[in-house]
Amino acid sequence: MSKARNLNRLAYFAAVVETGSFTRAADRLGVTKAVVSAQVTQLELELKTTLLVRNTRKVSATEAGQAFYTRCAAILHDADDAFGELAQLSDRPLGTLRMTAPHDYGTVIVTPVVAAFRRKYPECKVELHLGDSHSDLMSGDLDLAIRVGWLRDSGLMARKIGGFQQLLVGASKVEAQFDTITHPNDLKALDFIANMSLSDPLQWVFENEAKQSAPVKLENALSIDSGPAILEAVKGGAGVAILPDFLVRRDLQNNVLTRILPQWTLPEGGIFAVYPASKFRPIKVSAFVDMLRNA
Repeated sequence: MSKARNLNRLAYFAAVVETGSFTRAADRLGVTKAVVSAQVTQLELELKTTLLVRNTRKVSATEAGQAFYTRCAAILHDADDAFGELAQLSDRPLGTLRMTAPHDYGTVIVTPVVAAFRRKYPECKVELHLGDSHSDLMSGDLDLAIRVGWLRDSGLMARKIGGFQQLLVGASKVEAQFDTITHPNDLKALDFIANMSLSDPLQWVFENEAKQSAPVKLENALSIDSGPAILEAVKGGAGVAILPDFLVRRDLQNNVLTRILPQWTLPEGGIFAVYPASKFRPIKVSAFVDMLRNA
């Protein structure tokens, strides 16, 4: 019985380490802060080890606590996978789907699918981490990564689930500024907003219907590292920018934005579901990817 109680307390301890807060851990677990604190304190008493350093600003793991957390996380993840394997028998996603996606695509496209997934499969929880850095899928902490653009070669399994176009856009309220823009070389006359989350945000190669290429190097009047923030700056008339179609589609349809040089295109990018190569793929992953592909 004591061992069973200890195993249950691992989830409380791991949640505190991952969130850095008893309050946020309680919110994640759906219990009170007092319950989390009591469970972690009891765990420390049973182990006769201080696992956490508590102060008014943040809770952090001690050296022993960090080592213990690494083992706890693996145990809890394996347990969650066990639920996933059982779910294969019932054809219903169970456990927790842990995934990551780029901030822009994750906010606009993935999050609404997560909401639909939760409505359809309320037994399955979701942890969605948004960020533009590539998380290590081989660590075992994630079931799935959604990646946008061009994949680097790796030992991971990838499935292309869609694509996107890169569009040069500006605010419709300053559309008169674009009348003299007939070739990519003319873009130097406009204020350009660079996306600093890209590896080379100023170098672009346009192509027309005759397959003629026009490489241009733009100068940044404004630099921002967030697609949605760039979109707001463009709508405010701060300059023009190159943004993915999924981010600007609605504003183009509503005539808030204008596409500049529509006769010239930029390379299309892919949208991929990426999995660990050797990891069991539970039905929760397959079900979510199918919903995202059809969104």
